[in-house]
Amino acid sequence: MAQRVASESTASSARPRLPGWLGRTLSFAGFFLLIALIWEGSKLLFAIPDYKLPHLLQIAEAFARPTPKGPVALVLLNDVMYTAGEALTGFAIGTVSGFLMAVLFHHFAPVRRGLLPYVIASQTVPIIAIAPMIVVGLGRAGAPPWLSKSIIAAYLTFFPVLINVLRGLESADRDAVALLRSYAATPAQIFFKLRLPASVPYLFTALKIAATACVIGAIIGELPVGSTNGIGVQLVIGAQYNTFQPGFLWATILVAAGLGIIAYGGVALAERLLVRWKRPEQE
Repeated sequence: MAQRVASESTASSARPRLPGWLGRTLSFAGFFLLIALIWEGSKLLFAIPDYKLPHLLQIAEAFARPTPKGPVALVLLNDVMYTAGEALTGFAIGTVSGFLMAVLFHHFAPVRRGLLPYVIASQTVPIIAIAPMIVVGLGRAGAPPWLSKSIIAAYLTFFPVLINVLRGLESADRDAVALLRSYAATPAQIFFKLRLPASVPYLFTALKIAATACVIGAIIGELPVGSTNGIGVQLVIGAQYNTFQPGFLWATILVAAGLGIIAYGGVALAERLLVRWKRPEQE
């Protein structure tokens, strides 16, 4: 019996396996094909009009449609790069401020008990409600147009970074902390040699959430009247002309979604390169 199991395991291990990147590519292509079949099949089965759900070919053609500023694809590329700059700035501001606040809360318990409830309460306010106030307020103060969008992106980045880093700093093994203290390690040494490394995986978990959230924040900041650049402006234009050009709105949505995916992928790649002590089963 044991020989049979051993032979079966040997045979299974000897089977050729696809490279990881090829398997992921085939899986992605398979799911895309399935979505395309469901998309087009739903239009035929339920007779959905184009302004509600355009054909995939209409969306593809929208990218090549000419405009006074060039093809739609070029226009969307310029606007998505503008939004990416706003989101990246807000991402940096939110990450730094959230990390520093987590360190402050960790070292000073009274400050944590006094401020943390207000930080949590601030996240219950819908971003769509405060975004116009931030845009209009900073605009009247003479701030650059992109700054208000970056502040909104930082607002959505700050909270997950704060909570996750705070949890990471407190996740350090108590026995390891006691051991370092027994060797007369200073609080600074314990922080940099034990607590900070322990918080890095938690930080990257927060950054993955914040990477897409900051893109959403930047787009929401572009929606109030007065914005002239950004993918959010193109979303508003696409919604206004959706009845006549249904493919343009969906093309803009795909570009905005692509920006969020790229932001998430960048953080995931950085984690893979920097957090080398992660166990293989956590990958």
